[in-house]
Amino acid sequence: MEHPPSLWKRSAAELIGTALLVLIGPGTAAFLGILTAKSNQAATLADIGVVSLAFGLIVAAMIYTFGKVSGCHINPAVTVALASVGRFSWQEVPAYIAAQLVGGVVGALGIVAVLGSDGAVIGNLGATVLSADTSYIRGMVIEAIEAYVLMLVIMGVAVDQRAPAGFAGLIIGLTVAGIIMMTAGPTGSSFNPARTFGPYVIDSLMGGKVYWSQFPIYLIGPLAGAILAALTYDKIAFSRRRDHSLQQ
Repeated sequence: MEHPPSLWKRSAAELIGTALLVLIGPGTAAFLGILTAKSNQAATLADIGVVSLAFGLIVAAMIYTFGKVSGCHINPAVTVALASVGRFSWQEVPAYIAAQLVGGVVGALGIVAVLGSDGAVIGNLGATVLSADTSYIRGMVIEAIEAYVLMLVIMGVAVDQRAPAGFAGLIIGLTVAGIIMMTAGPTGSSFNPARTFGPYVIDSLMGGKVYWSQFPIYLIGPLAGAILAALTYDKIAFSRRRDHSLQQ
């Protein structure tokens, strides 16, 4: 019987998966930021669609690539939410989160490698920020809603073994794209602390605009929303006698 990958290997998969998520997702946003700045035009709905598609595609690709290795959380909120309902070991949470945060930084460095300093100075590495008319609390609520939707879908199509096999990556990727299409305006649509953390760190070093005072929005909101979604699905879909075969 084949042994499951070690924690080191699974953490490496989380690091690489998160790095590529940040490279492709926020990287696309940064590239469009450069294009709109140089053309002196505002971003359009089509631009938001392109960024949404980039996120959806890379999330789906990483799930099909690393889902069998680490579960492909690539999001601290997902890791904590799974642990909160007994689908992931709390002992392994620190290693996964550390890998995801480092991956976010590596991915942001990758954006600089591809786009040069303009990626940070003009494109701001695709960093998330509240719109001018979005309050702190409203932003946190929006981020919680985004994470709630994502985590509910993850529970239904990836955690619940009754779901049809082979569709998790596609459905989760499409869900991510749909969430971003609706919510990119108010908050930048992160629902992933590592996705926000990486660009913030490298922007701090490269001269981009940094909004560390807003970081709690992108930490507390996603954590609260994801945990609530996991608890919701756990109570609705499973009996009191938990199916231990679902636990990791």
